[in-house]
Amino acid sequence: MKKQLNLWDATMIVMGSMIGSGIFIVSSDMMRQLGSGYWVLAVWLITAVATVAAAICYGELSSMYPKAGGQYIYLTEIFGKMTGFLYGWSLFSVIQTGTIAAVAVAFGKFAGYVFPALNDSPPLFQNGSFMITWMQILAIIVILLLTYINTKGVQSGKIVQSIFTASKIIALIALIIGGITLIKNNYFLENLSMGWTSTQNFDQVSWKDISGATLMGGIAAAMVGSIFSSVAWENVTFISGEIKNPKKNVVISMVLGTSLVMVLYLLCNYVYLASLSRDEIAFAANDRVAVAAAEKLLGHTGTIIMAILVMVSTFGCVNGIVLSGARVFQSMAKDGLFLKQAIPNNKYDVPEKSLWIQGAWASVLCLSGQYGNLLDMVSFVIVIFYMITVFGVIYQRWKKPELERPYKTFLFPLPAILYLVIGLSFCVLLIIYKPQYTWPGFILILIGLPIYYLTQRRAKSI
Repeated sequence: MKKQLNLWDATMIVMGSMIGSGIFIVSSDMMRQLGSGYWVLAVWLITAVATVAAAICYGELSSMYPKAGGQYIYLTEIFGKMTGFLYGWSLFSVIQTGTIAAVAVAFGKFAGYVFPALNDSPPLFQNGSFMITWMQILAIIVILLLTYINTKGVQSGKIVQSIFTASKIIALIALIIGGITLIKNNYFLENLSMGWTSTQNFDQVSWKDISGATLMGGIAAAMVGSIFSSVAWENVTFISGEIKNPKKNVVISMVLGTSLVMVLYLLCNYVYLASLSRDEIAFAANDRVAVAAAEKLLGHTGTIIMAILVMVSTFGCVNGIVLSGARVFQSMAKDGLFLKQAIPNNKYDVPEKSLWIQGAWASVLCLSGQYGNLLDMVSFVIVIFYMITVFGVIYQRWKKPELERPYKTFLFPLPAILYLVIGLSFCVLLIIYKPQYTWPGFILILIGLPIYYLTQRRAKSI
């Protein structure tokens, strides 16, 4: 593959893939779960520390294996083909494609806020609870459009990524600065006045004190939102084969990109906590807490501006994920673990058929109406594979100390241990207190096992 992406491009992919719709929405549910500004900020801070720690660890592996396919390559090299396949299977079935679908539908929903006719139009098809709406069709159009753009070469995809990522970063900074300077009634201290006292309110009637198991479950549920808003930075590793000087630029882009995004996320939450009361955050219409904050700051005009910002953000996010994911499925196909049609590059040196296969399945998830249920488990499944990969850094240090490591994990093994402790705590809390977030993920991974053995048996028989 041609080396067409520089450090700026790689950093834009990291930041653009991370910043989607989550930061504009999930803080509402986090407040309902925990009821205190202290807890909301604490959960975001823990997520920030974990995210940057994981990026630091991934840097070592990216310098050792600077190939297209990224995390799939790391897991295959360290733990074997089966582990790599299970990751790739999870990535295709829900992590990558489900995220593309969900973020694209978020684009459609906020487009419906700007253009009310989309909201008011009757469903194109309805059978019981299943329906196909114009917003879903718009989401599919976005997916197919960005897939088409990315089939025309990395240059086309990176131009879209750079423009939309830069735009939404500038807009986020404007929101933060505007929020700090335009706030009339500052609720920040009031939202922190509860301290570490935790309360929950799901019915908009009364806040109830929580502790013990209920508190642990609330923390786990809150982290689902913050973690889902902070993933996909590893997408840059999928296209390592197309990045100039990947042994250096991939790690710099991951650490720099994740650090900047998490700082923006924390500052955005300050704006929410300063401009809105606890109830206004928890019960923002459709969880659109950013829109509620914008309305407080600029009135109705602010809500339109914010909705357009989210559309820009989600469009750029979908592009970043579309751009990078197809490279993993191409690498799997070369190993005999995916459809062989995904192998060849087109005349623009991009895996066109892999892109269309990814886009087709993501479009199906948009229509199925099940992408929301699938995404309930995305955070859990992603963290499992993050932990396996981070543990792989420690394992490789012990198993193959002689391997060349152009970049070594800063302060090793502290970042790895830090991430493993946070990630394991998160997963254990979900397993114990929120099993509905976990068992679908386990089933998804287990379904991959017979598929893997069938592909291996078929390969041996050829």
